[in-house]
Amino acid sequence: MVLPADGHVHSEWSWDAPGGSMERTCARAVEVGLPAVAFTEHADWTPWTVRPEDTARFEHLAAHTSPDGVLTPPPLDLDGYLECLERCRDRFAGLRIISGVELGEPHRHADAIGPLLAAGRFDRVLGSLHSLPVGDRYSEMPGLFEAFDPVTVLRDYLAELAVLVAGPAPFGVLAHIDYPVRYWPVIQAGRFDPRMFEDEYRHALHALAGSGRVLEVNTRVPLDPRIVRWWHEEGGTAVTFGSDAHDPARLALGLPEAAAMVEAHGFRPGRHPYDVWHRTG
Repeated sequence: MVLPADGHVHSEWSWDAPGGSMERTCARAVEVGLPAVAFTEHADWTPWTVRPEDTARFEHLAAHTSPDGVLTPPPLDLDGYLECLERCRDRFAGLRIISGVELGEPHRHADAIGPLLAAGRFDRVLGSLHSLPVGDRYSEMPGLFEAFDPVTVLRDYLAELAVLVAGPAPFGVLAHIDYPVRYWPVIQAGRFDPRMFEDEYRHALHALAGSGRVLEVNTRVPLDPRIVRWWHEEGGTAVTFGSDAHDPARLALGLPEAAAMVEAHGFRPGRHPYDVWHRTG
Protein backbone atom coordinates (compact mmCIF):
# COMPACT_ATOMS: atom_id res chain seq x y z
CA MET A 1 0.00 0.00 0.00
CA VAL A 2 1.23 3.49 -0.88
CA LEU A 3 1.28 5.59 2.25
CA PRO A 4 -1.14 8.53 2.39
CA ALA A 5 0.18 11.99 3.07
CA ASP A 6 0.90 12.80 6.70
CA GLY A 7 -1.32 15.85 6.95
CA HIS A 8 -0.67 16.90 10.56
CA VAL A 9 2.97 17.39 11.54
CA HIS A 10 4.78 19.86 13.80
CA SER A 11 8.35 21.13 13.67
CA GLU A 12 10.50 23.59 15.60
CA TRP A 13 8.05 26.31 14.52
CA SER A 14 5.40 24.92 16.88
CA TRP A 15 5.85 26.26 20.38
CA ASP A 16 5.18 22.85 21.97
CA ALA A 17 7.64 20.86 19.82
CA PRO A 18 11.08 21.37 21.41
CA GLY A 19 12.36 18.28 19.61
CA GLY A 20 10.94 19.28 16.25
CA SER A 21 12.94 19.87 13.08
CA MET A 22 11.45 20.53 9.67
CA GLU A 23 14.61 19.45 7.84
CA ARG A 24 15.04 16.22 9.80
CA THR A 25 11.33 15.46 9.41
CA CYS A 26 11.61 15.86 5.64
CA ALA A 27 14.62 13.55 5.60
CA ARG A 28 12.61 11.02 7.61
CA ALA A 29 9.70 11.33 5.16
CA VAL A 30 12.00 10.45 2.26
CA GLU A 31 13.46 7.57 4.26
CA VAL A 32 10.07 5.94 4.96
CA GLY A 33 8.65 6.61 1.49
CA LEU A 34 6.08 9.20 2.47
CA PRO A 35 4.70 11.01 -0.60
CA ALA A 36 3.82 14.25 1.14
CA VAL A 37 3.93 15.97 4.51
CA ALA A 38 1.99 18.97 5.81
CA PHE A 39 3.67 21.12 8.44
CA THR A 40 0.63 22.36 10.35
CA GLU A 41 2.24 24.49 13.03
CA HIS A 42 0.32 25.61 16.10
CA ALA A 43 -1.43 28.95 16.16
CA ASP A 44 -2.92 29.19 19.66
CA TRP A 45 -4.47 32.12 21.47
CA THR A 46 -6.32 30.49 24.38
CA PRO A 47 -4.46 30.78 27.71
CA TRP A 48 -5.13 27.86 30.02
CA THR A 49 -4.35 26.70 33.53
CA VAL A 50 -1.46 24.24 33.71
CA ARG A 51 -0.92 21.74 36.49
CA PRO A 52 2.26 22.34 38.54
CA GLU A 53 3.48 18.80 37.86
CA ASP A 54 3.32 19.47 34.12
CA THR A 55 5.40 22.66 34.27
CA ALA A 56 7.89 20.80 36.48
CA ARG A 57 8.28 18.06 33.84
CA PHE A 58 8.26 20.11 30.64
CA GLU A 59 10.49 23.14 30.16
CA HIS A 60 8.53 24.34 27.11
CA LEU A 61 5.41 24.61 29.28
CA ALA A 62 7.19 26.34 32.14
CA ALA A 63 8.72 28.88 29.76
CA HIS A 64 5.28 30.27 28.89
CA THR A 65 3.51 29.89 32.24
CA SER A 66 2.93 32.75 34.66
CA PRO A 67 3.43 32.44 38.44
CA ASP A 68 -0.31 31.91 38.86
CA GLY A 69 -0.19 28.86 36.61
CA VAL A 70 -1.64 30.23 33.37
CA LEU A 71 0.10 29.29 30.13
CA THR A 72 -0.07 31.85 27.31
CA PRO A 73 1.07 30.34 24.01
CA PRO A 74 3.57 32.44 22.04
CA PRO A 75 2.69 33.60 18.53
CA LEU A 76 3.68 31.62 15.46
CA ASP A 77 6.83 33.06 13.83
CA LEU A 78 5.28 33.10 10.38
CA ASP A 79 8.26 34.61 8.56
CA GLY A 80 10.67 32.07 10.02
CA TYR A 81 8.29 29.21 9.25
CA LEU A 82 7.79 30.23 5.61
CA GLU A 83 11.51 30.73 5.02
CA CYS A 84 12.27 27.29 6.45
CA LEU A 85 9.50 25.76 4.34
CA GLU A 86 11.03 27.14 1.14
CA ARG A 87 14.50 25.90 2.11
CA CYS A 88 13.11 22.41 2.62
CA ARG A 89 11.22 22.51 -0.66
CA ASP A 90 14.48 23.35 -2.41
CA ARG A 91 16.43 20.65 -0.61
CA PHE A 92 13.80 17.87 -0.86
CA ALA A 93 12.50 18.46 -4.36
CA GLY A 94 10.97 14.98 -4.67
CA LEU A 95 8.82 15.36 -1.54
CA ARG A 96 5.54 17.24 -1.65
CA ILE A 97 5.79 19.69 1.27
CA ILE A 98 2.46 21.26 2.16
CA SER A 99 2.18 24.49 4.12
CA GLY A 100 -0.31 24.45 6.96
CA VAL A 101 -1.45 25.69 10.33
CA GLU A 102 -3.41 24.23 13.23
CA LEU A 103 -5.81 26.81 14.62
CA GLY A 104 -6.54 26.17 18.28
CA GLU A 105 -10.15 26.93 19.23
CA PRO A 106 -10.78 28.99 16.07
CA HIS A 107 -14.36 29.76 17.09
CA ARG A 108 -12.96 31.83 19.98
CA HIS A 109 -10.40 33.86 18.05
CA ALA A 110 -11.90 35.14 14.80
CA ASP A 111 -10.16 38.52 14.99
CA ALA A 112 -6.69 36.98 15.20
CA ILE A 113 -7.19 34.31 12.57
CA GLY A 114 -8.00 36.48 9.56
CA PRO A 115 -4.66 38.35 9.39
CA LEU A 116 -2.67 35.14 9.98
CA LEU A 117 -4.37 33.23 7.17
CA ALA A 118 -4.09 36.18 4.80
CA ALA A 119 -0.36 36.49 5.47
CA GLY A 120 0.40 32.78 5.37
CA ARG A 121 -1.73 31.63 2.44
CA PHE A 122 -1.62 28.09 3.83
CA ASP A 123 -2.39 25.01 1.74
CA ARG A 124 -4.03 23.21 4.67
CA VAL A 125 -5.81 24.68 7.67
CA LEU A 126 -6.73 22.47 10.62
CA GLY A 127 -9.16 23.40 13.35
CA SER A 128 -8.76 21.85 16.79
CA LEU A 129 -10.16 21.94 20.30
CA HIS A 130 -7.74 21.46 23.19
CA SER A 131 -9.39 23.17 26.17
CA LEU A 132 -12.73 23.84 27.83
CA PRO A 133 -13.85 26.74 30.03
CA VAL A 134 -13.78 26.37 33.79
CA GLY A 135 -15.19 29.52 35.38
CA ASP A 136 -13.34 32.49 33.92
CA ARG A 137 -10.35 30.36 32.82
CA TYR A 138 -9.68 27.42 30.50
CA SER A 139 -8.27 24.02 31.25
CA GLU A 140 -6.68 21.29 29.13
CA MET A 141 -7.75 17.63 29.28
CA PRO A 142 -5.41 16.36 32.04
CA GLY A 143 -6.63 19.00 34.47
CA LEU A 144 -10.26 18.50 33.50
CA PHE A 145 -10.14 14.73 33.98
CA GLU A 146 -8.44 15.24 37.33
CA ALA A 147 -11.05 17.68 38.60
CA PHE A 148 -14.32 16.46 37.09
CA ASP A 149 -16.25 13.34 36.16
CA PRO A 150 -14.60 11.96 32.98
CA VAL A 151 -17.90 11.12 31.32
CA THR A 152 -19.12 14.67 31.80
CA VAL A 153 -15.84 16.08 30.49
CA LEU A 154 -16.02 13.98 27.32
CA ARG A 155 -19.63 14.97 26.69
CA ASP A 156 -18.81 18.64 27.25
CA TYR A 157 -15.88 18.33 24.84
CA LEU A 158 -18.01 16.85 22.06
CA ALA A 159 -20.74 19.45 22.63
CA GLU A 160 -18.16 22.25 22.30
CA LEU A 161 -16.75 20.54 19.21
CA ALA A 162 -20.18 20.61 17.57
CA VAL A 163 -20.36 24.36 18.23
CA LEU A 164 -16.90 24.84 16.71
CA VAL A 165 -17.64 22.98 13.48
CA ALA A 166 -21.09 24.51 13.04
CA GLY A 167 -19.63 28.01 13.08
CA PRO A 168 -17.93 30.05 10.35
CA ALA A 169 -14.32 29.55 11.47
CA PRO A 170 -12.10 29.32 8.34
CA PHE A 171 -10.62 25.83 8.54
CA GLY A 172 -11.02 22.84 6.25
CA VAL A 173 -10.05 19.83 8.39
CA LEU A 174 -11.12 18.94 11.93
CA ALA A 175 -8.10 17.62 13.81
CA HIS A 176 -8.15 14.77 16.35
CA ILE A 177 -11.85 14.41 17.21
CA ASP A 178 -10.66 11.90 19.83
CA TYR A 179 -8.17 14.28 21.47
CA PRO A 180 -9.46 13.64 25.04
CA VAL A 181 -8.89 9.89 24.63
CA ARG A 182 -5.14 10.53 24.87
CA TYR A 183 -5.66 11.48 28.51
CA TRP A 184 -8.59 9.22 29.40
CA PRO A 185 -8.16 8.13 33.07
CA VAL A 186 -8.41 4.36 32.74
CA ILE A 187 -7.90 3.67 36.44
CA GLN A 188 -10.66 6.08 37.39
CA ALA A 189 -13.13 5.50 34.55
CA GLY A 190 -12.26 2.14 32.99
CA ARG A 191 -11.34 1.48 29.39
CA PHE A 192 -12.63 4.13 26.99
CA ASP A 193 -15.64 2.97 24.98
CA PRO A 194 -16.91 5.37 22.30
CA ARG A 195 -20.29 3.62 22.29
CA MET A 196 -21.05 5.41 25.56
CA PHE A 197 -20.90 8.66 23.61
CA GLU A 198 -22.35 7.59 20.27
CA ASP A 199 -25.08 10.25 20.26
CA GLU A 200 -22.59 13.01 21.07
CA TYR A 201 -20.08 11.81 18.45
CA ARG A 202 -22.79 11.53 15.83
CA HIS A 203 -24.05 15.04 16.62
CA ALA A 204 -20.55 16.50 16.15
CA LEU A 205 -19.93 14.44 13.02
CA HIS A 206 -23.28 15.44 11.52
CA ALA A 207 -22.42 19.10 12.10
CA LEU A 208 -18.98 18.56 10.56
CA ALA A 209 -20.46 16.87 7.48
CA GLY A 210 -23.01 19.66 7.12
CA SER A 211 -20.21 22.22 7.13
CA GLY A 212 -18.50 20.54 4.17
CA ARG A 213 -15.30 20.01 6.12
CA VAL A 214 -13.03 16.97 6.32
CA LEU A 215 -12.44 14.60 9.26
CA GLU A 216 -8.85 13.88 10.22
CA VAL A 217 -7.93 10.35 11.25
CA ASN A 218 -5.26 11.15 13.81
CA THR A 219 -2.89 8.30 14.63
CA ARG A 220 -1.41 9.64 17.87
CA VAL A 221 -3.71 7.04 19.39
CA PRO A 222 -5.59 4.64 17.08
CA LEU A 223 -8.97 6.12 16.16
CA ASP A 224 -11.77 3.70 16.96
CA PRO A 225 -13.19 2.36 13.66
CA ARG A 226 -16.73 3.01 14.87
CA ILE A 227 -16.08 6.76 14.64
CA VAL A 228 -15.11 6.44 10.98
CA ARG A 229 -18.25 4.35 10.37
CA TRP A 230 -20.37 6.99 12.08
CA TRP A 231 -18.69 9.66 9.96
CA HIS A 232 -19.67 7.78 6.81
CA GLU A 233 -23.24 7.26 8.06
CA GLU A 234 -23.63 10.93 9.04
CA GLY A 235 -22.75 12.06 5.52
CA GLY A 236 -19.03 12.69 5.82
CA THR A 237 -17.43 12.82 2.39
CA ALA A 238 -13.67 12.84 3.01
CA VAL A 239 -10.84 12.10 5.45
CA THR A 240 -7.21 13.02 5.88
CA PHE A 241 -4.54 11.35 7.99
CA GLY A 242 -2.19 12.84 10.55
CA SER A 243 0.41 11.45 12.92
CA ASP A 244 0.48 14.69 14.94
CA ALA A 245 4.22 14.13 15.17
CA HIS A 246 6.12 16.68 17.26
CA ASP A 247 9.50 15.15 16.47
CA PRO A 248 10.85 13.42 13.34
CA ALA A 249 10.86 9.94 14.85
CA ARG A 250 7.07 9.89 15.14
CA LEU A 251 6.37 10.89 11.56
CA ALA A 252 3.85 8.59 9.80
CA LEU A 253 3.45 6.28 12.80
CA GLY A 254 0.24 4.30 12.45
CA LEU A 255 -0.54 5.53 8.94
CA PRO A 256 -0.59 2.12 7.20
CA GLU A 257 -3.00 0.67 9.77
CA ALA A 258 -5.20 3.77 9.69
CA ALA A 259 -5.34 3.76 5.90
CA ALA A 260 -6.41 0.11 5.83
CA MET A 261 -9.10 0.77 8.43
CA VAL A 262 -10.45 3.82 6.59
CA GLU A 263 -10.52 1.97 3.27
CA ALA A 264 -12.53 -0.83 4.90
CA HIS A 265 -15.12 1.80 5.87
CA GLY A 266 -15.76 3.12 2.38
CA PHE A 267 -13.11 5.77 1.67
CA ARG A 268 -10.55 5.62 -1.14
CA PRO A 269 -7.36 7.49 -2.11
CA GLY A 270 -7.55 10.33 -4.63
CA ARG A 271 -5.63 10.63 -7.88
CA HIS A 272 -2.51 11.83 -6.12
CA PRO A 273 -0.98 10.45 -2.91
CA TYR A 274 -1.36 13.86 -1.25
CA ASP A 275 -5.10 14.16 -1.99
CA VAL A 276 -7.75 13.72 0.68
CA TRP A 277 -9.54 10.35 0.66
CA HIS A 278 -13.16 10.49 -0.54
CA ARG A 279 -16.06 8.18 0.19
CA THR A 280 -17.02 5.77 -2.55
CA GLY A 281 -20.77 5.61 -2.05
